[in-house]
Amino acid sequence: MATITQANNVREILATEAIISSDSHIIEPIDLWDRQVPASLKDHLPKLNRAGADDKPGGIDATQRVQEMARDGVSGEVLYTTLALRLFAVEDPASQEAYFRIGNDYMAEYCAAAPDRLWGIPMVSCYNIKNAVKELERCKKMGMVGALIWQVPPEHLRFTGNHYDELWEAAEALDMPVNLHILSGFNYSRLPASSVGIETHRNSVNTKLHDAMTAVFDLIFSGVAERYPRLKFVLVENEIGWIPFVISQWDRYVQRFAQRRPVPFKELPSFYFNRQFYSTFFNDPPGGHLLSFWGEGNCMWSNDYPHGNSTWPGSRQVIERDLGHLAPDSLRKILRENVVDLYHLKTPAPLAAV
Repeated sequence: MATITQANNVREILATEAIISSDSHIIEPIDLWDRQVPASLKDHLPKLNRAGADDKPGGIDATQRVQEMARDGVSGEVLYTTLALRLFAVEDPASQEAYFRIGNDYMAEYCAAAPDRLWGIPMVSCYNIKNAVKELERCKKMGMVGALIWQVPPEHLRFTGNHYDELWEAAEALDMPVNLHILSGFNYSRLPASSVGIETHRNSVNTKLHDAMTAVFDLIFSGVAERYPRLKFVLVENEIGWIPFVISQWDRYVQRFAQRRPVPFKELPSFYFNRQFYSTFFNDPPGGHLLSFWGEGNCMWSNDYPHGNSTWPGSRQVIERDLGHLAPDSLRKILRENVVDLYHLKTPAPLAAV
């Protein structure tokens, strides 16, 4: 339980210092792709809808964004797509590349309304890696700060192979972290109404957690993290409470079976995770309390605005509840400094909560 002094510390930080959400979203116009996609590529465009998007004005209209950020006491946001998450399951490479380019142009235009407070993460199609590198370079020139790829690739393009090597090399050289967001790629989310009854709850927790664990496992155990030591990965919206248990178990079994089941890397899995992996979270009370002894350099708070699951406009209360026990320096890392360091951002002036 937080002491009175700790509670006062967190309230002062929330009231006087910049807070940055590491995972927020825009909501694209529902007809964005239908208006711009060439007729020859429309056959692969899935029907998009805003179900669950919870259309707050600032999610759609960039000119209203900062006002709604101020209401939540948030001074800056790293932004992801909403509607285009479904497009990561498009199976035609040329179509997906065209769809992503349209979405990335829109993201850059949206962020231009407040470039000192809004930083976009562009989508990168990973079928053709040479084209992926070109799009990454283009988006870097437009001022965007990372690369969003599928969290669940198709089976024939698992992260364990060498298909992605040129992208890993380019992302490392450009200092563009690779971001893995829930519900992107070839999992249940690609199918309309893919879950009913209790399966909805299984997917919301069990399946999504399995997707995240598999992605991290493949990137560490296939040696990607060792081969590209300056490459950063970000788990987005997977929460954090599960991570120290899973990583510690991987360490345990790597050590236990070191002779019989050798792995293609030198250090323990925890070494690579601590050095190269980050994770966003926004409503994870157990994870928040684990931060007192694990993950203060890897974890980044977010509010998931404007989605229905967001902590907006009560983020300050959630932060105080889940993170109020932390020392001020640790709290600053999680609320601002980790995301600033990771994406090389300039800390924005604080927005006073309204």
